[in-house]
Amino acid sequence: MGKQLILGDFMHELANTRRILEVLPEDHMSWKPHPKSMALSGLATHLVNLLNWQVAIFDSSELDLSTLPQKREALTRREDLLAEFDANVVKLQQLLGESDEITLSEKWTLRNGDYVILSQPRANALRSFGISHMVHHRAQLGVYLRLLDIPIPGFYGPSADEMVSFS
Repeated sequence: MGKQLILGDFMHELANTRRILEVLPEDHMSWKPHPKSMALSGLATHLVNLLNWQVAIFDSSELDLSTLPQKREALTRREDLLAEFDANVVKLQQLLGESDEITLSEKWTLRNGDYVILSQPRANALRSFGISHMVHHRAQLGVYLRLLDIPIPGFYGPSADEMVSFS
């Protein structure tokens, strides 16, 4: 039962994330709301890249951020973002489908060299480091789109943009 709850939650959040990626405006991919902010393309790429990190939750017992390249080149085409996102969703569905309660309860560690950021059961890591992290950046992307006056899809009910059709 626990695994089915995780899978349902996971698939719901992935579907919502894909919805916001589908409306990304390619003509604004270099835009940023503030000098300290990532560009739209960088934030969207980070959001998609989080799925690679979620795959890592299943592929090994830890992920050491100090071993990863410092900066990934931002994807600037919506089509490329969606293609990578979709490919990783398939991988994640398979990995989660093949996992069992024992695998999901095994400890997984996120570190940066010797500094341990978190160490918890895989199921918890998938929810916190995987899904919640993704939802956080998806919300940031929603702010970017709102500031650009791009209609935002609703995730847990209609958005303000979709409410017009309910009037």
